[in-house]
Amino acid sequence: MTQEGIWLLLAIALGLLFVQRTLATGLAGVAVLLGWWQGSIALSGVLILIAGGMLARGHALLGDRPRWQAASEALLVLLCAGLFLHLLPGFTNLKVVDSVAVGPQSAPASLWFNLDKAMVPFLLAAMLPGVLARTPARPVGRRRWLLLALSVPALLLLAVALGGLRLEPHLPAWLPQFVLANLFFVSLAEEALFRGWLQSRLQACCGGWGGLLLASLLFGLAHLAGGPLLVAFAALAGVIYGLAWWWSGRLWVATLFHFSLNLIHLLCFTWPVWRPA
Repeated sequence: MTQEGIWLLLAIALGLLFVQRTLATGLAGVAVLLGWWQGSIALSGVLILIAGGMLARGHALLGDRPRWQAASEALLVLLCAGLFLHLLPGFTNLKVVDSVAVGPQSAPASLWFNLDKAMVPFLLAAMLPGVLARTPARPVGRRRWLLLALSVPALLLLAVALGGLRLEPHLPAWLPQFVLANLFFVSLAEEALFRGWLQSRLQACCGGWGGLLLASLLFGLAHLAGGPLLVAFAALAGVIYGLAWWWSGRLWVATLFHFSLNLIHLLCFTWPVWRPA
Protein backbone atom coordinates (compact mmCIF):
# COMPACT_ATOMS: atom_id res chain seq x y z
CA MET A 1 0.00 0.00 0.00
CA THR A 2 1.27 3.50 -0.84
CA GLN A 3 1.77 6.16 1.80
CA GLU A 4 -1.33 7.99 0.51
CA GLY A 5 -3.29 4.74 0.87
CA ILE A 6 -2.38 4.58 4.55
CA TRP A 7 -3.84 8.03 5.14
CA LEU A 8 -7.01 7.10 3.26
CA LEU A 9 -7.34 3.97 5.40
CA LEU A 10 -6.89 6.06 8.53
CA ALA A 11 -9.58 8.52 7.37
CA ILE A 12 -11.99 5.62 6.76
CA ALA A 13 -11.24 4.31 10.25
CA LEU A 14 -11.97 7.72 11.77
CA GLY A 15 -15.28 7.91 9.92
CA LEU A 16 -16.24 4.44 11.10
CA LEU A 17 -15.69 5.44 14.74
CA PHE A 18 -19.24 6.78 14.80
CA VAL A 19 -20.90 3.60 13.56
CA GLN A 20 -18.61 0.63 14.32
CA ARG A 21 -15.94 1.43 16.90
CA THR A 22 -14.40 -2.05 16.99
CA LEU A 23 -13.88 -2.18 13.22
CA ALA A 24 -12.60 1.40 13.23
CA THR A 25 -10.03 0.60 15.91
CA GLY A 26 -8.88 -2.48 14.00
CA LEU A 27 -8.41 -0.48 10.78
CA ALA A 28 -6.50 2.18 12.70
CA GLY A 29 -4.21 -0.54 14.05
CA VAL A 30 -3.59 -1.80 10.51
CA ALA A 31 -2.82 1.77 9.37
CA VAL A 32 -0.34 2.20 12.23
CA LEU A 33 1.43 -1.07 11.41
CA LEU A 34 1.63 -0.14 7.73
CA GLY A 35 2.95 3.27 8.71
CA TRP A 36 5.62 1.61 10.83
CA TRP A 37 6.52 -0.67 7.94
CA GLN A 38 6.89 2.30 5.59
CA GLY A 39 8.68 4.55 8.07
CA SER A 40 5.92 7.08 8.86
CA ILE A 41 5.95 6.00 12.49
CA ALA A 42 8.90 4.75 14.50
CA LEU A 43 8.84 2.02 17.11
CA SER A 44 8.74 4.69 19.82
CA GLY A 45 5.53 6.06 18.30
CA VAL A 46 3.97 2.58 18.20
CA LEU A 47 4.89 2.05 21.86
CA ILE A 48 3.34 5.41 22.80
CA LEU A 49 0.07 4.39 21.14
CA ILE A 50 0.14 1.00 22.88
CA ALA A 51 0.65 2.78 26.20
CA GLY A 52 -2.32 5.00 25.40
CA GLY A 53 -4.44 1.98 24.62
CA MET A 54 -3.44 0.35 27.90
CA LEU A 55 -4.39 3.50 29.82
CA ALA A 56 -7.78 3.56 28.09
CA ARG A 57 -8.35 -0.10 28.95
CA GLY A 58 -7.20 0.46 32.51
CA HIS A 59 -9.66 3.31 32.89
CA ALA A 60 -12.53 0.93 32.07
CA LEU A 61 -11.27 -1.70 34.54
CA LEU A 62 -10.84 0.75 37.43
CA GLY A 63 -14.51 1.65 37.80
CA ASP A 64 -14.53 0.63 41.48
CA ARG A 65 -11.36 2.62 42.23
CA PRO A 66 -12.21 6.23 41.32
CA ARG A 67 -8.87 7.76 42.29
CA TRP A 68 -6.91 5.35 40.12
CA GLN A 69 -9.46 5.80 37.34
CA ALA A 70 -9.05 9.59 37.51
CA ALA A 71 -5.26 9.18 37.41
CA SER A 72 -5.42 6.96 34.31
CA GLU A 73 -7.71 9.49 32.62
CA ALA A 74 -5.36 12.37 33.44
CA LEU A 75 -2.37 10.48 32.05
CA LEU A 76 -4.21 9.57 28.84
CA VAL A 77 -5.38 13.15 28.31
CA LEU A 78 -1.79 14.37 28.80
CA LEU A 79 -0.66 11.82 26.23
CA CYS A 80 -3.37 12.99 23.82
CA ALA A 81 -2.32 16.61 24.38
CA GLY A 82 1.24 15.63 23.48
CA LEU A 83 0.02 14.00 20.28
CA PHE A 84 -2.18 17.01 19.52
CA LEU A 85 0.75 19.43 19.93
CA HIS A 86 3.23 17.16 18.07
CA LEU A 87 5.42 16.95 21.18
CA LEU A 88 5.86 13.17 21.32
CA PRO A 89 8.58 11.36 19.36
CA GLY A 90 8.20 8.69 16.73
CA PHE A 91 5.81 10.31 14.24
CA THR A 92 6.75 11.60 10.78
CA ASN A 93 3.85 13.66 9.51
CA LEU A 94 3.41 14.07 5.77
CA LYS A 95 3.63 17.57 4.29
CA VAL A 96 1.37 17.64 1.20
CA VAL A 97 1.51 21.40 0.49
CA ASP A 98 4.71 23.30 1.23
CA SER A 99 4.41 27.03 1.99
CA VAL A 100 2.03 27.96 -0.84
CA ALA A 101 0.02 31.20 -1.04
CA VAL A 102 -3.45 30.25 -2.26
CA GLY A 103 -4.09 33.81 -3.52
CA PRO A 104 -2.32 37.17 -3.96
CA GLN A 105 -3.58 38.51 -0.62
CA SER A 106 -3.08 35.27 1.32
CA ALA A 107 -0.09 34.43 3.49
CA PRO A 108 1.89 31.31 2.53
CA ALA A 109 0.75 28.16 4.33
CA SER A 110 1.52 24.46 4.42
CA LEU A 111 -0.79 21.46 4.67
CA TRP A 112 0.05 18.37 6.72
CA PHE A 113 -1.38 14.91 7.21
CA ASN A 114 -0.82 14.58 10.96
CA LEU A 115 -0.59 10.96 12.07
CA ASP A 116 -0.06 11.78 15.74
CA LYS A 117 -3.05 14.15 15.98
CA ALA A 118 -5.27 11.66 14.10
CA MET A 119 -4.80 9.12 16.90
CA VAL A 120 -6.47 11.32 19.52
CA PRO A 121 -10.12 10.38 18.72
CA PHE A 122 -9.34 6.65 18.89
CA LEU A 123 -7.69 6.91 22.30
CA LEU A 124 -10.33 9.18 23.84
CA ALA A 125 -13.20 7.07 22.47
CA ALA A 126 -11.55 3.90 23.83
CA MET A 127 -11.49 5.50 27.27
CA LEU A 128 -14.89 7.24 27.17
CA PRO A 129 -17.36 6.24 24.43
CA GLY A 130 -19.39 9.31 25.46
CA VAL A 131 -16.75 11.40 23.68
CA LEU A 132 -18.50 10.44 20.43
CA ALA A 133 -22.14 10.61 21.53
CA ARG A 134 -24.11 11.54 24.61
CA THR A 135 -27.65 12.51 25.53
CA PRO A 136 -28.41 16.03 24.23
CA ALA A 137 -28.89 18.63 26.93
CA ARG A 138 -32.32 19.67 25.70
CA PRO A 139 -34.34 19.73 22.47
CA VAL A 140 -33.53 22.65 20.19
CA GLY A 141 -35.78 23.89 17.40
CA ARG A 142 -34.88 24.40 13.75
CA ARG A 143 -34.69 28.17 14.15
CA ARG A 144 -31.78 27.91 16.60
CA TRP A 145 -29.98 25.43 14.36
CA LEU A 146 -30.44 27.81 11.41
CA LEU A 147 -29.03 30.70 13.43
CA LEU A 148 -26.09 28.55 14.48
CA ALA A 149 -25.39 27.61 10.85
CA LEU A 150 -25.57 31.29 9.80
CA SER A 151 -23.11 32.18 12.55
CA VAL A 152 -20.37 30.32 10.63
CA PRO A 153 -20.15 32.77 7.67
CA ALA A 154 -21.00 35.63 10.06
CA LEU A 155 -17.89 34.90 12.12
CA LEU A 156 -15.72 34.92 9.01
CA LEU A 157 -17.21 38.27 7.94
CA LEU A 158 -16.50 39.60 11.44
CA ALA A 159 -12.86 38.59 10.93
CA VAL A 160 -12.91 40.65 7.70
CA ALA A 161 -14.35 43.64 9.58
CA LEU A 162 -11.61 43.36 12.21
CA GLY A 163 -8.85 43.24 9.58
CA GLY A 164 -7.76 39.64 9.92
CA LEU A 165 -9.18 38.38 6.62
CA ARG A 166 -10.21 39.65 3.19
CA LEU A 167 -12.70 38.25 0.70
CA GLU A 168 -10.70 36.27 -1.88
CA PRO A 169 -12.30 33.28 -3.66
CA HIS A 170 -10.06 30.29 -4.41
CA LEU A 171 -10.33 26.78 -5.80
CA PRO A 172 -6.90 25.29 -5.09
CA ALA A 173 -5.70 22.19 -6.91
CA TRP A 174 -5.02 20.58 -3.52
CA LEU A 175 -8.63 20.93 -2.35
CA PRO A 176 -9.16 17.11 -2.09
CA GLN A 177 -6.12 16.79 0.17
CA PHE A 178 -7.40 19.70 2.24
CA VAL A 179 -10.81 18.07 2.67
CA LEU A 180 -9.24 14.78 3.80
CA ALA A 181 -6.77 16.42 6.18
CA ASN A 182 -9.03 19.06 7.65
CA LEU A 183 -12.13 16.93 8.12
CA PHE A 184 -10.47 13.89 9.69
CA PHE A 185 -7.01 14.86 10.96
CA VAL A 186 -7.84 18.39 12.19
CA SER A 187 -11.54 19.01 12.82
CA LEU A 188 -12.43 15.58 14.22
CA ALA A 189 -9.27 15.38 16.34
CA GLU A 190 -9.80 18.85 17.82
CA GLU A 191 -13.49 18.26 18.48
CA ALA A 192 -12.80 14.96 20.23
CA LEU A 193 -10.39 16.67 22.62
CA PHE A 194 -12.04 20.06 23.18
CA ARG A 195 -15.73 19.22 22.92
CA GLY A 196 -16.05 15.45 23.40
CA TRP A 197 -13.75 15.33 26.44
CA LEU A 198 -12.95 18.83 27.76
CA GLN A 199 -16.32 20.53 27.37
CA SER A 200 -18.15 17.49 28.70
CA ARG A 201 -15.96 17.35 31.80
CA LEU A 202 -16.22 21.11 32.40
CA GLN A 203 -19.99 21.15 31.96
CA ALA A 204 -20.27 18.36 34.51
CA CYS A 205 -18.51 20.49 37.13
CA CYS A 206 -19.18 24.09 36.02
CA GLY A 207 -22.66 23.88 34.51
CA GLY A 208 -23.79 24.02 30.91
CA TRP A 209 -22.87 27.58 29.97
CA GLY A 210 -19.86 27.77 32.26
CA GLY A 211 -18.35 24.61 30.79
CA LEU A 212 -19.11 25.72 27.24
CA LEU A 213 -17.50 29.14 27.64
CA LEU A 214 -14.46 27.86 29.54
CA ALA A 215 -13.81 25.12 26.95
CA SER A 216 -14.16 27.71 24.17
CA LEU A 217 -11.68 30.03 25.87
CA LEU A 218 -9.16 27.21 26.24
CA PHE A 219 -9.69 26.33 22.57
CA GLY A 220 -8.88 29.92 21.70
CA LEU A 221 -5.74 29.89 23.84
CA ALA A 222 -4.60 26.75 22.02
CA HIS A 223 -4.22 29.05 18.98
CA LEU A 224 -2.06 31.56 20.86
CA ALA A 225 0.81 31.19 18.38
CA GLY A 226 -1.35 32.93 15.76
CA GLY A 227 -1.72 36.09 17.81
CA PRO A 228 -4.52 37.69 19.86
CA LEU A 229 -6.95 38.09 16.95
CA LEU A 230 -6.75 34.38 16.15
CA VAL A 231 -7.25 33.54 19.83
CA ALA A 232 -10.46 35.60 19.89
CA PHE A 233 -11.63 34.18 16.55
CA ALA A 234 -10.95 30.57 17.65
CA ALA A 235 -12.70 31.14 20.99
CA LEU A 236 -15.83 32.43 19.22
CA ALA A 237 -15.65 29.50 16.80
CA GLY A 238 -15.38 27.23 19.84
CA VAL A 239 -18.70 28.58 21.10
CA ILE A 240 -20.31 27.60 17.77
CA TYR A 241 -18.83 24.10 17.84
CA GLY A 242 -19.62 23.76 21.54
CA LEU A 243 -23.29 24.62 21.00
CA ALA A 244 -23.45 22.08 18.16
CA TRP A 245 -22.10 19.41 20.53
CA TRP A 246 -24.28 20.49 23.46
CA TRP A 247 -27.48 20.63 21.44
CA SER A 248 -26.98 17.47 19.37
CA GLY A 249 -24.99 15.19 21.65
CA ARG A 250 -23.21 13.98 18.51
CA LEU A 251 -19.53 14.74 17.93
CA TRP A 252 -19.91 14.38 14.17
CA VAL A 253 -22.27 17.39 14.20
CA ALA A 254 -19.68 19.59 15.93
CA THR A 255 -17.03 18.24 13.56
CA LEU A 256 -19.11 19.20 10.50
CA PHE A 257 -19.58 22.73 11.85
CA HIS A 258 -15.82 22.98 12.42
CA PHE A 259 -14.97 21.64 8.98
CA SER A 260 -17.59 23.83 7.28
CA LEU A 261 -16.07 26.98 8.76
CA ASN A 262 -12.59 25.96 7.66
CA LEU A 263 -13.79 25.02 4.15
CA ILE A 264 -15.68 28.29 3.64
CA HIS A 265 -12.62 30.11 4.95
CA LEU A 266 -10.40 28.45 2.34
CA LEU A 267 -12.80 28.83 -0.60
CA CYS A 268 -14.01 32.40 -0.01
CA PHE A 269 -11.47 34.29 2.12
CA THR A 270 -7.74 34.85 2.42
CA TRP A 271 -6.17 31.65 3.78
CA PRO A 272 -4.99 31.31 6.47
CA VAL A 273 -4.79 35.06 7.05
CA TRP A 274 -4.61 38.29 5.06
CA ARG A 275 -1.13 39.37 4.01
CA PRO A 276 -1.05 43.16 3.51
CA ALA A 277 0.77 44.28 0.36
